[in-house]
Amino acid sequence: MVMAVDEEHTQKPHVAMLSSPGVGHVTPLLELAKRLVVDLGFQVSFLAITTDAPPAQLQLLNNNPTLPSDLHVIHLPHVDVSSNNVIAIRIVQIVRESLRSLPSVLTNLHSHKPPLKALIVDPFCIEALETAADHSIPTYLFLTASASFLALTIYFPTLHADVKGDYGKIKESVFLPGCMPLWTDDLLPDVLVPEVLPLCNRIPLVKGIFVNTWEEIEPVTLSAFRNHPFFVNLPTPTIHPIGPLTKDKDADVESELLKWLDKQPCDSVVYVSFGSGGTLSAEQMTELAHGLELSGKRFLWVARPPRADDASGSFFEAGVDGALTELYLPDGFSERTRGSGLVTATWAPQVAVLSHPSVCGFVTHCGWNSVMESLVHGVVMVAWPLYAEQKMNARALVEMGVAVRPEAGGDGVVGRGEVERVVRMVVEGEEGKKMRRSVREMQRSAVEALGGGGSSSGCLSRLGKEWRNGSTS
Repeated sequence: MVMAVDEEHTQKPHVAMLSSPGVGHVTPLLELAKRLVVDLGFQVSFLAITTDAPPAQLQLLNNNPTLPSDLHVIHLPHVDVSSNNVIAIRIVQIVRESLRSLPSVLTNLHSHKPPLKALIVDPFCIEALETAADHSIPTYLFLTASASFLALTIYFPTLHADVKGDYGKIKESVFLPGCMPLWTDDLLPDVLVPEVLPLCNRIPLVKGIFVNTWEEIEPVTLSAFRNHPFFVNLPTPTIHPIGPLTKDKDADVESELLKWLDKQPCDSVVYVSFGSGGTLSAEQMTELAHGLELSGKRFLWVARPPRADDASGSFFEAGVDGALTELYLPDGFSERTRGSGLVTATWAPQVAVLSHPSVCGFVTHCGWNSVMESLVHGVVMVAWPLYAEQKMNARALVEMGVAVRPEAGGDGVVGRGEVERVVRMVVEGEEGKKMRRSVREMQRSAVEALGGGGSSSGCLSRLGKEWRNGSTS
């Protein structure tokens, strides 16, 4: 009996996945891994980089009872790297050193039967391409951001050459071939970073690209990949839109936060969270607190300790226990908002919160994972971008009609009056009702994309059949 089980296991197609550190990077790759195992009958080896991995990432990967039995987590050895405050640069450094152990790991995995059908990596891990090629393993990229960001990433080497590395020469907008223009203010200084050019240059060399999006939400960009001469002649690898991939709600999650939400009226609560890595300055936290109080609306706020000079200050600390919120929120705030508001310093079960019937709005940093979760659960957003490509996402969400973006003052701080305005708009205003209709239409299209015969589920199923049958197109 045991031999039969082992024989059955060895016949399952085997795929390896490699993620850079950070909850926002690991989560969508892990969801894809689950989909390959549960829906398509594959076995997956998930290679995790441990250096600077935040506690929340370790909780996701270690002793997680929700992981299927054919999903095996392999931790790459810890490495030493120099400190760097720019997240993208630090991640590149960590990955580059961590990849030194990859040849032996792939040799071991590929020597077993069946051999690996593919290696799937996120953009920061694309340097694994050469190692995989040495083992005759096709490499696929999984972009955990939008298709628009993918288009910019592919076009970035051309843009860099056109301006000879002087991004100050770029006018108000960047016109991507066949795509909607992007505003330069949304791209500098966090997105157009020359240190990532070697990663961008490798993208045309991968076998295919997974994107956490779906046809109905980014039709113009996805069409450009297939039809515009720039992308066709590059050539751009085959694009596989397989989203929205989001975390499932934990069936057995118990939380005082959810018990509090159970007591609130339907469509009455605004959820405030700036992702696993986002932080605000002390001044901005004070204005946000006063604005929430002035609105008179119910709120659930994940309020991490402020940082004056680093909007991504919690990126490598997600899941770390926080300080008492009374130490950094306005005096008397908790007492004055008791009953209408609830504040936690560290964590909330975000999917469970967004799917709760009492929640009607989401003040978000516009990280792509949070955007996907909000759309899947039909929740209107207050777009409050902090770093990376989040300004791009925020502008797109406003243009889709599913978000409002507060206006900051000349000092870059969003005042309490503006916070009050956007919160009231989301909860009670006519514009909020209009946005709710729009976001629920997006929710419907997301369900269709992932359902039987849907564009995203069909895309992944077709590729799974090709891998199973020996093709790697």
